[in-house]
Amino acid sequence: MWRCGVSSLKPNCYFHCKRNYLSLSKSNLTKHPITKYSNYSSLTMTTITESDVGILCFISNLPGFRGILKQRYSDFIVNEVDTEGNVVHLTSLDAPPEEGETKISDQLNKNYASEIEKFRSLACEIDVDQLEAFINQITSGSEEDISPIVLSPDSDKSHRTAMHNFFKENLRFLVTDTVDGPDSSSKCIRVRLNSGNKNKGRNSNKRKRGDRPYDSRGSSHWPAHLGNFLRFHLFKENKDTQEALGLIGKMLGIQPRSFGFAGTKDKRSVSTQRVTVFKQYASRLAALNDRLIGIKVGDFCYVKDDLLLGQLLGNRFTIVLRGVVADSEDTIQASAESLGRHGFINYFGLQRFGSGSIPTHHIGATLLRGEWKAAASTILDPREGERNIISKAREYYKQTGDIDGTLKQLPRHLVAERAMLQCLKKSPGNYLQALKAIPRTLRMMYVHSYQSYLWNHAASVRVQKYGSSEVVLGDLVYSKGDDAEKTEVVPPEHEDNSLEDAYDCGQLDEISGKDLPLEKNNLVKVITASDISTGNYNIEDVVLPMTGSRIIYPMNEVADVYRDMAKKDGISLTESVHNIKEFSIISMTGSYRRVFQKPIDFRWDLLSYTDGNLALSETDIDKIAKTKPVNPVKEENPTNGTEGKEPFNHLEQLESFEDEKKFSTDDNEVEVSREAEPPQVHSPPDLNSLEPQKALKLAFTLPASCYATMAIRELLKTSTSVAFHKTLNQ
Repeated sequence: MWRCGVSSLKPNCYFHCKRNYLSLSKSNLTKHPITKYSNYSSLTMTTITESDVGILCFISNLPGFRGILKQRYSDFIVNEVDTEGNVVHLTSLDAPPEEGETKISDQLNKNYASEIEKFRSLACEIDVDQLEAFINQITSGSEEDISPIVLSPDSDKSHRTAMHNFFKENLRFLVTDTVDGPDSSSKCIRVRLNSGNKNKGRNSNKRKRGDRPYDSRGSSHWPAHLGNFLRFHLFKENKDTQEALGLIGKMLGIQPRSFGFAGTKDKRSVSTQRVTVFKQYASRLAALNDRLIGIKVGDFCYVKDDLLLGQLLGNRFTIVLRGVVADSEDTIQASAESLGRHGFINYFGLQRFGSGSIPTHHIGATLLRGEWKAAASTILDPREGERNIISKAREYYKQTGDIDGTLKQLPRHLVAERAMLQCLKKSPGNYLQALKAIPRTLRMMYVHSYQSYLWNHAASVRVQKYGSSEVVLGDLVYSKGDDAEKTEVVPPEHEDNSLEDAYDCGQLDEISGKDLPLEKNNLVKVITASDISTGNYNIEDVVLPMTGSRIIYPMNEVADVYRDMAKKDGISLTESVHNIKEFSIISMTGSYRRVFQKPIDFRWDLLSYTDGNLALSETDIDKIAKTKPVNPVKEENPTNGTEGKEPFNHLEQLESFEDEKKFSTDDNEVEVSREAEPPQVHSPPDLNSLEPQKALKLAFTLPASCYATMAIRELLKTSTSVAFHKTLNQ
């Protein structure tokens, strides 16, 4: 049974930090003693630690306890919360009845003599004969592989357009694209069976290695009564959002830009979110459920508009911490109730700074200094901890400078590196242009990461100097009522992002869409002595700025952190050393972020279990299976189990956080990076033992820009890194 996150504990302002001193250049900042982590010799430092990025303090002085995060994927369930406050669930895999849809099987059973005659007026006899033979092969149910055909070279673009339109209007079961012709001045049209359609040939769905994607975003005969976009709920396990949509797109024969979504979800989880796709029938997607591994789609409906990044209020998390060991159950209860009552420091988590050995904020600092060649080298050079195939490709480029050879070796998911190399091939030595070739959402991630790095350190100093229980003179808060001396909070930076640019969102965290609705016109003010005496503001109102040209800084010592740390990195917050706006802090308006965050609708329960292979939470697929048999999502460890009913509407509680959606997605939990400083923990239990073990089950909602791992960190007082929690499994 769920327990609500309320407590009789008195609020406290104690805090613990991870290192003995803050690494700040300002000599007159008071140094505070810090509780140091111990017993970390079992980890190799190949990536950043929490303290490296300013994650230093805790709110409570309660002792932590041992708990394993993400032992199973179903131990970390994420359900999107839409803009109406509804928790998104997968409830049905069935496609609704659709009027006006012409089934492919019906198309394949008709005679195409009239279409062939129409084609004869556009094409030469060789192409007509080739197309007729191609259609006959498809409609005959041939058991042979049906390979694409390539029509005669054509240098007339308008004629090629007419040819493409002919196939869209008359032969909708075929798709076309343009490929290079035999010489530089000509192009050829390639024709093939739509890879999302089936025919009687057993090999018809095989994709040929090296085939290019097709731009088959819809049909000119789309029914007028249907919205242009199909919205569906995407359920996935151990896959990030882009990977899952890439697989679906490949099966449908459409490009990634056809999909829209509000934000990415953690790969190492079970998650459900909304997705839109341009002019696709629900029946086509529903038919993929039997073929998809680790993915299900359902809850289909047609809508007028596609989803944009940031169009969500937050996420509902259901998290199980296994192998819990504490001094007593009272310790666990006190920690859980403290989290519910007092919340956690709203740090940007390790995920924000990348999972590789080169932190993204280091690259961001290099860009802000205008060191284009150094930034390019940092992105392209070999780095520790990567897979052998990637390391070899990076080393090959560094030693030889052979771009073509490197591109052949470099995996396609390394979008930034491939984009840079392709640009350097065309413009050797133009490193700034190469950096601009990176999709915008990716290249802006570096600068945003540096902003987050400064913010984290500022938040730690705020807690160290002034505690976490009350507002102090000079704090910044969102104003209430008709308070004087306000300064308008600028709206979030609506970057010119498009979905086709968001290729590698698994590495992203909080990125904004170009058409997000403007936030409420909130105001920020500096706390005065009068505010403190009247008690109009409390600790939950305190915010800190994300650096930019239109923000104000606190009127106390916390402001020094921004300037001193930036100065130490050779960066000015008031002027730019170059004229490239997107890599300049003064060209960004900036925003504000709450320093302290309480989990919303927080519930917890202490469970007992003996079999570590059994699920302790119920996924959406488990719930569907209770009412209707369904092919299970294939995974390494099958899931089953039960869970208490979740709340379905958090609109009232989440609306107050809309003002903080500057980067506005919900990649609250992208795969976390390894860290080298786990704290002292109790001896781990034998995970394969049949002896009863304890698990702590948590359920809560967070706004879109918050990190669930930071809530878990406050609870356990331990590292949030994947590497550390893997050691607990051993």
